[in-house]
Parts: sequence; C-alpha cells; structure tokens
Amino acid sequence: MASLAEIARTRTSLAPHELDHLQRLVASWGMLADFCFSDLLLLVPVDDGATHFVVLGQVRPTTSQTLYRRDLLGEITDEVERPLIARSYRLGEIIEGEITDPVIRERVRMLCIPVRCHDRTIAVLSRESAPSVGRSPGELERTYVDIFNRFARMIASGEFPYASDGDETDETLRVGDGCLVLDRSARVEYASPNAISSLHRITVHGNAEGLRLGELGIPDDAVRTAFSLAVPATAELEGPGNGAILLRCLPITDQSRVTAAVVLLRDVSELRRRDRLLLSKDATIREIHHRVKNNLQTISSLLRLQGRRLTAPEAKRAIEESVRRISSIALVHETLSREAGEDVPFLDIIRPLVRMVEESVSSPDFEVSFTVEGDPGTLPALVATPMSVVLNELLQNAVDHAFPPHEGDEPRRGAVRVELTNDGVELVVRVVDDGVGLPEGFSVATARGLGLSIVRGLVTSDLRGTIDMFEPPGGRSGTVVELHVPLDDGSR
Repeated sequence: MASLAEIARTRTSLAPHELDHLQRLVASWGMLADFCFSDLLLLVPVDDGATHFVVLGQVRPTTSQTLYRRDLLGEITDEVERPLIARSYRLGEIIEGEITDPVIRERVRMLCIPVRCHDRTIAVLSRESAPSVGRSPGELERTYVDIFNRFARMIASGEFPYASDGDETDETLRVGDGCLVLDRSARVEYASPNAISSLHRITVHGNAEGLRLGELGIPDDAVRTAFSLAVPATAELEGPGNGAILLRCLPITDQSRVTAAVVLLRDVSELRRRDRLLLSKDATIREIHHRVKNNLQTISSLLRLQGRRLTAPEAKRAIEESVRRISSIALVHETLSREAGEDVPFLDIIRPLVRMVEESVSSPDFEVSFTVEGDPGTLPALVATPMSVVLNELLQNAVDHAFPPHEGDEPRRGAVRVELTNDGVELVVRVVDDGVGLPEGFSVATARGLGLSIVRGLVTSDLRGTIDMFEPPGGRSGTVVELHVPLDDGSR
C-alpha cells in the first residue's frame, strides 16, 4: 500500500512544507480519534476546483468501533458523494452534518475540519461516526468530545499540529491509559478513572480535581513548560516504591494563548521493572565474559610456564600456538565484558589480535608489517569469536609459510594486509601477503595442516561461509585468502 507521502506526490499539488504539516498531523491523530470515538479521514483535493478529493490518511479509534472495515487510503471521492468535505474546504470553516456514505451505504455523521497551514486551507479532516441513537453520553465521553472539539478549532486555525513537538518520547501514550484535563490556571478539571489509577501507583491518593499537580506533590515541570512555551512537554515520575508513570502535557491554545491543557498518563511501572532487570542481566553477562577472559588468561599463563620447561622444539611450538589461539578467544570476551549486549566492534578485536601476532614474530632478522583496512562495524559474538580464531590462524599461517628463511645477512621482510568489508548482509575478509605464494597443486579443501583445518572447519561449519585461497592478479607474488561469511543466516 502506498504511503501518505507517495500518494500526495502523485495525486496532489501539495508543497513540501504542506506535506510536512500533514505528516505531523497524522503522527498524532490517533489521540484525536480516541477523544472523539470516531474514524478520522484526511482528504486533499486533486484538482484546482476542489471537486475531487483523495484520501491521504485514515485512522480508527481504539475507544470505539469503526465504521470502515477496509482501508480507504488512496481512494478518490467527489463533492457529490461527500458535499460537506468540499464545502468545508472552500469556506475554510468547520462544517457538521449527515450524509449517506457511499462506501458502507449507511447514514454517517460528519464533522469536517479544514486543515490550515500558513493561512491556507490544504486539506480537510473528517470525523465520521454513526448517528446518535438517543443515548445520553457519560461524563468521560462528554469531556473527551469537548477536548476533540478544542483540538479541531486549533487545526482549523493552523495551531495544531504544534510547530514543535517539544521533548518527544519513544513511549506511546494512549488516551485510554489515563487523561487529565487542566484549566487555564493549570488546575485539574477532570481526571479519568485510569488517570486516577496511574496516580495511585506513585502514591497520590487525594482528590485531584481543583488542584494543581504541584499541590498534589507531583513535579509539575512539564506542565509549566507546556503552559509557558505552548509546546508539548514530557516527564517521567517515580513514586516512593517501584511505581512510575509517564506524563505528557499537551497545551490547548486559542490565538496562540494557552487556555487549557491535556495531560496523558501511562503507567510504566512494569516497563521500568523490566528495564532494571535487563540492566542487571547485561551487567551479569559482562561479568561472566570478564571471568571467562580471566580464566582463559590463566590457562595461557599456565601453558607458557609449561612451555618454558619443554626442550623439544615441536612441543614448544605446539604450546605457543595453543597460547595464541586461547588469547584470540580471550580478546573477544574482553571486548564483550566492556560492551552492552552481544554485539562487539570487531576492530576492537582485530587490532590487538594483529598486534599480538606482530609481537610474537618480531625479531632482528624478520621484519613483517601488518596493516588493517576497512571497518566491519559490530558483529554478533557468535560470529566474532570464531572469526577471531580464524584470523589468528591465517595471520600466523602467513608468517610461517609466506616468508621462508633465506641465505645471507639481509633480514627477511614482508607485508601482511587484512581487508574487511561489511554490507550488512555479508562479511568479507581478505588476508593478503606479498610472500612466496602457494605451492603448486595446493588446494584449501585438501590441506592437512592443523591451522588450515581449524580455519576450514570454523568458516564452513560454525560461520556457514566460504574460504578461497589464490595468488594476486597481475602476476604479483603472494597469497590472497578470501572469506565470505553471511550475517543474516537464521540457522545460527
């Protein structure tokens, strides 16, 4: 289904600032639909004569039933089917009446509100509901409809949506969660039952009507901001226990003067309790990673002590390789112990890993330079851990086999480059050296060395990736090892 912006660009002549005005209106009109217990349609003319209109938006109330089961977005109507829409647009006035709706073929009561932007009517907001059947509305319904009518007058005068949304919140506040109505002196005129329940969560048990929030012992900074600046303001309030409520104050204006305000409340006690549990869980996980890192470092130290007592070169070499492999895994856990969550900045692992290999091979007769190019961003720990072991093996393999000893006094020299790219779908790692190249007939699939066996197993099994080894193009000496690892593999 096409979006509001797409329909507006293809069907209407709205200017960019007018489209922005309508998008801000639609962003907050769920609240309006709940206040008026009705469906809301946003219609914009598709011709200069304003005889045909396209439905740019539709919202259903959560406080009542809807008239329209199907979406009307993008449909065209005309002044014959909906004469009140065309009349409201042309006169720039709020028009109320009844029509026989062409969609549901039933009588529908309409309140058509011209949407004004910069002294020009650009659209019509239509409130559509079933005609009254003689039922007397209760206090809550009368209050909510009165609030909607106040916002309707603000829309018609161009004062709503607000020029600034103030301090926005990521939390959704709904009318049904709780609503306070404040008069021009910021005293409570009306408190919905759910609003009273929310106030009870922060131990406010007195009768709120006729009092300011400050007189109830509730911090009223958000209300003061809304009244003084005529912009919405949000605050989170906590009670003596674990109770917490989110408060958003919406000023109601008349000719830019604040004459009242609506305060939406939401009990977020359970959400904050879960947030605290998540923080505690994250801290526990980081502590576990820290302890695993310490244990791995202890094992490395014990292996080093054992290696010093060995005399057989092959045994000493095996110990050194084991220490490097354990250290590469410890690097991942060390990074995870500092980061929240299970994703790690992989460069924070690569750089110390390269430095560790570089320090292990540095000697007067062997000069190898290591460089890292690219930034793979953050990777899941399930990818970062085996990949760190793979890179350790590849770097060590390059050092061991790409630059064999030679006769003469000149030191061995070489360069190893690690190239990293991550497009969000696939991680590509290339380890490039300028050494002697691959032996004739070499195949990574049949290589029997322990290091390459580890690499092959981790890449193909744990990471579900591929590995390839080849010589650089252009006849240059050296070897390129290229890994492709999918990052969106749901099997991991």
